[in-house]
Amino acid sequence: MATPAEIAERLKARFEGAVLETALDGKLPHLVIESSRIKDVCAFLKDNPELAFDFLSALAGVDQGEQLEVVYLLYSYPRRHSLALKVRAPRAEPVVPSVTSVWPAANWHERETFDLMGIRFSGHPDLRRILMPEDWVGHPLRKDYKYPESYDGIKLRRDEEGWPDPGAEELYK
Repeated sequence: MATPAEIAERLKARFEGAVLETALDGKLPHLVIESSRIKDVCAFLKDNPELAFDFLSALAGVDQGEQLEVVYLLYSYPRRHSLALKVRAPRAEPVVPSVTSVWPAANWHERETFDLMGIRFSGHPDLRRILMPEDWVGHPLRKDYKYPESYDGIKLRRDEEGWPDPGAEELYK
C-alpha cells in the first residue's frame, strides 16, 4: 500500500510539472493535477502494477466560484489504497480531457458532470445530457444558475398560493 505522499512523489518524478499542488492532510488527501495531463496521469495510476488504481469510484464537478473543479476518487482493490485527484477548469470555458479510455465507468460520471456543471470532457465518446432534457438551458449545480419559472408549460417554482394544490397538505398529515 502506497501513501498519498509516496504516490505524489512518483507522479512528480514521472510527470514533471503535472502535480500543481498537494494537500495530504485532512479528510480528503488529494493532488491537484494540470488539466491537460490528467488522462496520462490516470493511465499511469491504473497501469502501474505497484499502484494499480483499478477503480474510479466517483468523478464529480465542484463550483469554486471563479473556477470549476473536477474531483476524481480512485481506489486500488489489489493494493488497498485510495487517492483523490483534482483538476481545475476556467469558469468561462471549462474543458477537461476525458478519462473514459482509462476507466469506462467515467462515461456516465462525465456526462452527469457536463449536464449539471457544464464542464466539457474533450475526447468523450458521447457527451450529451444525461439527467436534464436536451433543450434545458444552463447547468443546475452551478452557483450562478437561475432556476426557471417553468419548463415546457409546466410550472417549476413553488409559491405561497396554489402550489402544488391548496388541499395537498391534507394528504401528508
